[in-house]
Amino acid sequence: MFALIAHRQFSLMKAGYIAITVAGSLMGLSAIWPTLQGGSPVSFSTTWLHLFTLSFTVDSLSAFFLLPIFAICPLAVLYSFHYMENSEQCGRVAANYFFLNVLVVSMALVASADNLIGFALVWELMSLSSFFLVMYEYQKEATRKAGYIYFIFTHVGALCIFAAFALAYSSTGSYDFASFADMPAKVKAIVFFLALAGFGSKAGIFPMHMWLPHAHPAAPSHISAVMSGVMIKMGIYGIFRLYASLGVTDLIFGEVVLCLGIISGILGVVYAIGNQDLKKLLAYSSVENIGIILIGMGIGMIGVASGNMVMASFAFAGALLHVLNHSIFKTLLFLGAGAVLHKTGGKHLDLLGGLMKKMPTTGKTFLIGSVSISGLPPTNGYVGEFLIYYGAFHGLTLGGSSFLFVMLAIISLAIIGGLAVACFSKVVGMVFLGEPRTEKAATATEAGFSVTLPMIVLAAASIFIGLFPEPFINLVFLGLNGIKSLQLVGPEEVAIVAGNLAFIARLFLAIFLLSVALRKLFYLKKEIVRGATWGCGFTQPTVKIQYTGTSYGMSIVDFFRPFVRIRTSYSGITRIFPGRTTYESRIDDIAEITLMDRIVSPLLYLLGKLRWIQHGHIQLYIGYIIVTIIALLLFI
Repeated sequence: MFALIAHRQFSLMKAGYIAITVAGSLMGLSAIWPTLQGGSPVSFSTTWLHLFTLSFTVDSLSAFFLLPIFAICPLAVLYSFHYMENSEQCGRVAANYFFLNVLVVSMALVASADNLIGFALVWELMSLSSFFLVMYEYQKEATRKAGYIYFIFTHVGALCIFAAFALAYSSTGSYDFASFADMPAKVKAIVFFLALAGFGSKAGIFPMHMWLPHAHPAAPSHISAVMSGVMIKMGIYGIFRLYASLGVTDLIFGEVVLCLGIISGILGVVYAIGNQDLKKLLAYSSVENIGIILIGMGIGMIGVASGNMVMASFAFAGALLHVLNHSIFKTLLFLGAGAVLHKTGGKHLDLLGGLMKKMPTTGKTFLIGSVSISGLPPTNGYVGEFLIYYGAFHGLTLGGSSFLFVMLAIISLAIIGGLAVACFSKVVGMVFLGEPRTEKAATATEAGFSVTLPMIVLAAASIFIGLFPEPFINLVFLGLNGIKSLQLVGPEEVAIVAGNLAFIARLFLAIFLLSVALRKLFYLKKEIVRGATWGCGFTQPTVKIQYTGTSYGMSIVDFFRPFVRIRTSYSGITRIFPGRTTYESRIDDIAEITLMDRIVSPLLYLLGKLRWIQHGHIQLYIGYIIVTIIALLLFI
């Protein structure tokens, strides 16, 4: 509320809001810290409308998901101090701050809700507040479209979740999640898959991901960072919590989750490679990383169903650690993209270039985030994915379909990792290397301190977790204590794996630093000159002869047809002395096209035929009501 009250004092409003939010987040971290260290769960309940009990409990699983909420959100808020600098929009900025804090509070309550009513209430609060954040630049048609798509997807997902909750309540007669374990096996399956669809819509699981590439480019960059780095993890939390509450151990649950993860991971990164809009590319990359998390969860569920607890423990641990890691490096990447957009006014890859010299802090931190999201040492992305690999390789001892699914998971993880390297080498090359392709890119300067400081902190966190993974891996295994059907491996084996990971990361860093030192030594007494890149004899090079984002990645994307639709537009050469010739290619999301062609268009056609019902005559409307009441009375 402070932001709304003090919005006329623009700088004071921003500074005060940031101070209040950071203080609240630090209080939240201190409150969950004992539970993160293995302490007893903390519970709270209150009565709502003198009828319902809203119950909240912070156990080990909840505390782990609360960690990125309280750690990432204050950094995004600090980033906004220089990013949201238009004092003429002070009222809009204040409203943005208000809804951002509502989003933070609602996410924290989602992660700690202990019964159906409380969860449904705060889930809707989270969805509505994030909708208003997406609609910040509502005067733009693209933003209104993005908000409309997000609103539909988030509420269709909510309907699936509430339908699952209603079925669970009709079976148990209780609002508590603890009662889910008492349901019949068939009801558990229906509840799980209904809720999986709902939570999957929020998490961005393919093909329910379509709101991400629209909403993230439309929202301010610090909001995109919070939504992609933190909010979509609430969908993952819902799947984790539901699995832990139901206590299901059938293979089918793990196999379905694993298949969704494979599809999301591979197609997410393929669409990322094919996109030239920086923020849309990062949005599709979030789909990829949600896929990696689901692969880990699927392997863990198969391990529990097969009785292979080593496989299950490390796969679940890798999935849970990747939740934390993704919140760090994806927030870093979105903040870096926001700094680029803020200083150049563009986010199309082919309009950027050469920014490593102009924006060195942004470029270097973005490079660290790119290495991390590619799963390479010595960063945190490597640690989480290695644990998933470790669990998967322990599953190769299984027989039958489990062996095939685990083998498919290992191959898919390798494909996703290779494609991620190709994707982010493209991004770093097009945005930060080469020559500036536009005047704005050539005159760009580094962003303000409040913008670069959060990126430095996140980049340092990525490297720190990669070099010292032991405490974080132990933290993950403490978080898994909330899954009753999982028998965790002993601390000795965990310590061995964590120690080996730390050794590999430190060895890699030592080799890298030694290589840099040797290069410095060899060039110590040599004169280094600057000159134009050799153009193979071409004497008048321009920035237009550099690689474009499309030319870099299209051969990879083309390999994945027909899962990706590629459209090209070429004006052609029809004369001996041709005029202006254009060539353009773009990719379309096959899930979005299918949804529009097979569901939305027929539905709109049908509703158009029924438009005569809405004729404007109040007498007939009253008649509709009377007929409906009579029909309901006869039904009862």
